[in-house]
Amino acid sequence: MLGIQISERTVSRILRRLRRPPTQTWKTFLHNHLGQMVSIDFFTVPTVTLRVLFVFVVLEHRRRQVLHFNVTEHPTAAWTAQQIVEAFGDRDAPRYLIRDRDRVYGDDVRVRIASLGIEEVLTAPQSPWQNPYAERLIGSIRRDCLNHFVILNAKHLKRTLASYFGYYHRSRTHLGLDKQCPIPRQVSKIGRIIAIPQLSGLHHRYERVAA
Repeated sequence: MLGIQISERTVSRILRRLRRPPTQTWKTFLHNHLGQMVSIDFFTVPTVTLRVLFVFVVLEHRRRQVLHFNVTEHPTAAWTAQQIVEAFGDRDAPRYLIRDRDRVYGDDVRVRIASLGIEEVLTAPQSPWQNPYAERLIGSIRRDCLNHFVILNAKHLKRTLASYFGYYHRSRTHLGLDKQCPIPRQVSKIGRIIAIPQLSGLHHRYERVAA
């Protein structure tokens, strides 16, 4: 139109040199939506009889609070979808839900998540680092609890995890929460320090009491 002829190759070379705005990194995405996000994940636990149990957890990012967990020997999409319903049955659903690409998250799960108005965010294949809060939680569960117990059966595992989550929510401090617990506890600076056994003495909660 202007009487200037430019080859397609020249145009593509110029476009490649143009500076493009950087895309949002995964870490930035997690940070920006911290208060609107939950993660779900499975992990396995062997029993004394060499059976393998599957534990499903739902973790809220903002306060690192475990909203729901359950144990099964045979996870299915229908069972997992029911756990999603129970996790948000008495609370507002989050905006985003992070999960991996495990085949257990079938049509039942996807339909249930969509019905709650939640947007799924899938991690890349074989990239557990993209679900860091859930992976850190599972690591803490193993180090703080399961590595010290011999699990007998599903009932014993549920009881053990329920006891651990009571400690995790109300006594275990987190650096990411300014050394507070997921359920904040009152800080006292006066009084004698006492140790309260948790998980049959495996851990302790420390409090101050009047002298």
